[in-house]
Amino acid sequence: MKLLLDFLPIILFFGTFKYAEGHVDWAARFATNHLGSIVSGGVVGTDTAPVLLATVVVIIATTAQIAWLLARRRKIDLMLWITFVLVVVLGGATIWFHNATFIKWKPSVLYWAMGLSFWISQVVFRKNLLQTMIGEQLELPAKVWQRLNFAWIAFFGLMGLLNLYVAYTYSTSTWASFKAFGATGLMLVFMVGQGFYLSRHIKPEADAAQPSERLP
Repeated sequence: MKLLLDFLPIILFFGTFKYAEGHVDWAARFATNHLGSIVSGGVVGTDTAPVLLATVVVIIATTAQIAWLLARRRKIDLMLWITFVLVVVLGGATIWFHNATFIKWKPSVLYWAMGLSFWISQVVFRKNLLQTMIGEQLELPAKVWQRLNFAWIAFFGLMGLLNLYVAYTYSTSTWASFKAFGATGLMLVFMVGQGFYLSRHIKPEADAAQPSERLP
């Protein structure tokens, strides 16, 4: 359930974008009629309508996500709060200026913010943020925790650069597909790779009982 909730805004963004991209005339009319008051100039063109509508949907979805967690008195992760702020600020700029550049920067800023928080916690406060988050579930040597922490820092940094490369090299449609599937796929591959690395350091559980201990 949590995994679906985490990926729901991305799914809705991609779905809205693709639908509007296939109905650009309708999307432009709809955006102009319903969003004209919050768009500079009051008119939305067919070239920006898909990303504009997708941005509105992702802002609503992320806000609803925060509200649902607050209503259920669930803990809201730091990453979700950062995502919410970036979606509102950069998404709002995309809507007002009807310019996709702002929302395209959102993933990179998010990646770099997370990487920076991991780096600052390790270097400045001498606190391994990754260990703080999942340390209760895993027992690992200090060196392994440090390697994992810096691996995530490097991953976040590279993902931020890759997002900008795709955003500025390819079309908005290609970027939307990369955001929904490419970035998510790379994240899963990275996590699987870390799983294999961790398997070398996790201590196997002791047998429940020796054969002699099970005899009556």
